[in-house]
Amino acid sequence: MERKRDSLYASTLARGLQILRAFDESHVALSLTDLVARTGLEKSAVQRMAHTLHVEGMLDRDPKSRLYRPSHAWLELAYAYYWSDPLIARALPKLIEFSRAMGETVNLAQISGDHIIYSLRLPNQRTHFAASIVGRRLPALNTASGRVMLSTRSDEEIGHACSRWPLVQATRKTLMDRSDIARHIKSAREDGFCITRDQMLLNEISLAAPVRGTDGQAHAAVQISISGIAFNEKQVLERFLPSLLDTAAGILG
Repeated sequence: MERKRDSLYASTLARGLQILRAFDESHVALSLTDLVARTGLEKSAVQRMAHTLHVEGMLDRDPKSRLYRPSHAWLELAYAYYWSDPLIARALPKLIEFSRAMGETVNLAQISGDHIIYSLRLPNQRTHFAASIVGRRLPALNTASGRVMLSTRSDEEIGHACSRWPLVQATRKTLMDRSDIARHIKSAREDGFCITRDQMLLNEISLAAPVRGTDGQAHAAVQISISGIAFNEKQVLERFLPSLLDTAAGILG
């Protein structure tokens, strides 16, 4: 439904959410000028909304620099989300068991529009900071998790995603050919897993298995990140794939 024709759509609230969405890992503290530039909204509207969000506890404001930051209230919302999603409660014990047995970084990824979002992350000692924080979003087509989730969808849905969803050239080896990505997704459908290398980080091998719902489609995936220096793809499959498939299959069991 078009927003202009939706009588229930609250445009003022939507603009307030635009303010909140202006913050990300590259924009953690923003001035009013920054918020105007990142949202495209009028300065007067941004000023009123940012002030209201500050008063309501959603944004902190530095009294000297006057820069806005996300407040602890965002963590409260995340806490509520974790309690509201039954998948998280089912997945966490399985991921802990896998991580202890295998000693490698393991994540639960969920589909979020045309991106994936990491909703659970159990890092190992080699994991860098950015790869240990929940809530990180990545283009689905660039990731093993996104591709393996898409592999459970219809050919029509896969075709639509591969033709329209965004891609990011994260490394010099990132696959950017949409036809090749579609073939990788079809292969993942046949294999029941997806493995990639050097897509988001050089020398990173990513292996993902789908967490299927009762309808057979996957809205989540269990994914591990392995050093491409310590292992090659064949070794990763031999060592980790059986346990990864068991973990993913057991989450909804």
